[in-house]
Parts: sequence; structure tokens; C-alpha cells
Amino acid sequence: MDLGSEDRAIARSDELEARSAARWRGRAVGATPDELVERWPVLASCSWAPRWLDVQRDLGRSPQTVQAYARSLVDYLDYCERAGVDVVAAGRADVAGYLGDLRERPSRRGANVIAIDSGAGLANATLQLRVTVVRLFYDFLVEERVRDRNPVARGYRSADERAGRRGLVARLDPLPWIPTDAQWRAILEVAAGEGLRNRLMLALAYDAALRREELCLLGTEDLDPAHRTVSVRAETTKSKRGRVVPYSAVAGQLLARYLTHRRSVTTARGALFVSESPRNRGQGVTAWTWSKVVRSIAVRAGVPAFSTHTLRHLCLTDLARSGWELHQIATFAGHRSTDTTQRYIHLSGRDLAQRLQSGMMQIHQARVAQLGEVLG
Repeated sequence: MDLGSEDRAIARSDELEARSAARWRGRAVGATPDELVERWPVLASCSWAPRWLDVQRDLGRSPQTVQAYARSLVDYLDYCERAGVDVVAAGRADVAGYLGDLRERPSRRGANVIAIDSGAGLANATLQLRVTVVRLFYDFLVEERVRDRNPVARGYRSADERAGRRGLVARLDPLPWIPTDAQWRAILEVAAGEGLRNRLMLALAYDAALRREELCLLGTEDLDPAHRTVSVRAETTKSKRGRVVPYSAVAGQLLARYLTHRRSVTTARGALFVSESPRNRGQGVTAWTWSKVVRSIAVRAGVPAFSTHTLRHLCLTDLARSGWELHQIATFAGHRSTDTTQRYIHLSGRDLAQRLQSGMMQIHQARVAQLGEVLG
């Protein structure tokens, strides 16, 4: 059958979509339960633990999420083993004991390092993750009728946020950290000494507000140099929402040079950013590799708080400072809820600055009127 030009274009688009999805699945396959048990033998102490992790994998959780769940569950199983607690039959007192152990535990960064946001050696987000994983695990046991109720109390809030019950760990919602202008300049000066690939990755991560996985899973067909846009495919995103975002002329120049350089490494289509090491030459750069690159830049620049996600925070905050509307920033970032986007509006200080300016104008006008009444 002879296809028309429009049909051929659609067919090519479908083929690219399928190829991208297959590539992503191939690069993002998580560890099997047996591999997880081999890595963390304590998982074998409770037969339900590997089964629960396998369910999370089958539900389509990202490999990173399954790994994070596994680490948290391993931590809980380790505690139960030390405390002589039967995991399946644990009660609220046992969970409270685990939470107490978490609160008193020193950070891996050193016994004297205290996380300000939690008051303990572990950050508030880590405490939240540990408790949430334990709750989800016991939810699974209840669903499987292994036990009658979940020993982990669930917090909730009413729609107007006036009523509710606090969870086991108070949830803090700090604003994202972004560097000062001087710190950003220091980062760029160090990054200038990096290779072409790393410089382009840094520029694209900021320009398009890309998450780490979104950046590393970009394919050669995801770019449109003619219009300077990048397609972020839904299967690579945290929110499972695809989007098309622009990148700057600076990133465009770096991209043109990198594509020429990339052909000297591999001529195969697929991952945009490829390894140049002898062992993995031509293979896609992993999120772990990119994290190490950014960490090295941050340490050498004297800005240790800088991370791969800082580039996304900085871009969205700059958009808020530039006067972008809330829904526009949410669309650009791929946020499902504008509640998340609101954090960047607050961080930019735009709403407070506008209110202050408005208030000061009214005060100024009132004082001028007083001057006219008294001195005029």
C-alpha cells in the first residue's frame, strides 16, 4: 500500500516513539528480587520483603524508586534484627522504637553533623522516606491478609488544612536552595574546564529545567535544533508527563559542536550523551555518572550544596523572577500540581516584592498628602 506524505510522517513519528520507549526501558530496567537479596541478604529474613519490592517493580515504579524503597526496607529489617522484633507481627511500640533509633542515629556524614531541618543526624526527608516505606510495606501485608491492621499511623489534613492528624514525623517543607550570583559564577568558572559533553549537559539542564534522569535519557531524536527545542518524553519523567521546552543559543552552539564530536565516539543513534571511557565507550551516560560530575564541580568550586537538581531549581526560580505566571512555570517544569510550582514563586520573592512596592506606594502617597495639608 502506498502511503501519502502525511501517513509516512505519522509512521516515522510512531517508530521514533516506540524506539525511544524501548531504549528507555532497556536503560532503566531495575534489579530483580533475587539481585536485591544478593545485594542485601537481610531481605531474605522476611519472605514478604522481596515480594513487596517485586510488586513495586511490576507496578512500574522507576528503578531509582525501587532501589530507594529497598534501602529503606533493609534499614528497617536491620533494626528489627538487632532489636529482636518479629517483622510481620510488629506493633506500634516496635515502630516507635525504630523511629527513636532513626532520630538518635548519627549522619553518615559524621557523628558531629546534625541536620538542622530534622534535629537529628538524618534529614527530615530521609526520616519521611524511612517511615513511609515501612507504612507501605505493612499496607501490603494487610492487603495480603497477613495481618489485620497497619502499625504505622497515617497522618492526614482536611481540605482547608484546619484539622487533621500529624504523622509520625512532622513534615517540613523547606524552600529549594539556589546559589548566589557569586556561587553561580564560581560553578561556571570550574565547569568551563570540563569536556564539551559535560558543559552541554550543564547548559541544557539549566535551560530546560531538566531532572537528572530526564537529561541522561535524552535521545538524539529528542532534539529539534532548527527550533532550538527538546522533547522530554513522558516515560522518562517523574510525573509521566511529556513536554517540549526550549534551550538557549549558547546551548545550541555547544550542541552543534558536541554532535560533531559525538560522531567520533559513535555513529549509532540512541542516547544523546555517551560515555567516552574505553570500558563503556558509546554507551549512554548514567544518572550516577552525571551526579559524580556535578559533585566534582561543586567541590572544586567551593559550593558543596550544589547538585544536579539545583540547576532545575535555579531555572524555575529565575522564570518566577522574570514574571512568568504560575501555570506557565508549571507547564515548563512538567509539574502535575501548581502547589509544587508555588515554591518557586515564594523563593523568588516576587509576590512579596510586589506587595511591598504597592504598600510603600500607598504610604508614600499618604505622606505626600500630609505634607500638602500641613505645609501647603
